[in-house]
Amino acid sequence: MSVKLHIKKGDMVYVIAGDNKGQQGKVLRVDAQKQRAIVEGVNICKKATKPNAQNPQGGIVEKEAPIHVSNLMVLDPKSGQPTKVGRKANAEGKLVRYAKKSGEEIK
Repeated sequence: MSVKLHIKKGDMVYVIAGDNKGQQGKVLRVDAQKQRAIVEGVNICKKATKPNAQNPQGGIVEKEAPIHVSNLMVLDPKSGQPTKVGRKANAEGKLVRYAKKSGEEIK
């Protein structure tokens, strides 16, 4: 069963809780099943890797770990401030997401 989330791939988000509180970045991937997202430059972890074709040396690689969507807020496209997300029908009758702070539609 898939859940409707307030964030999508490509959104600019702000971290509101956890070790990375205050950071912001672009959403690279969303896992709706686990309610987690991978955000660019946020929640970096170190992972030991064996040598392979891409990395013949092997060693320690830094990569983004998933973060729970409840710890993320979408940034308002107008002001750049964290905002809640609402849904409403636009002029064509299509359901779109909008920023509650400014009323601006989120693309």
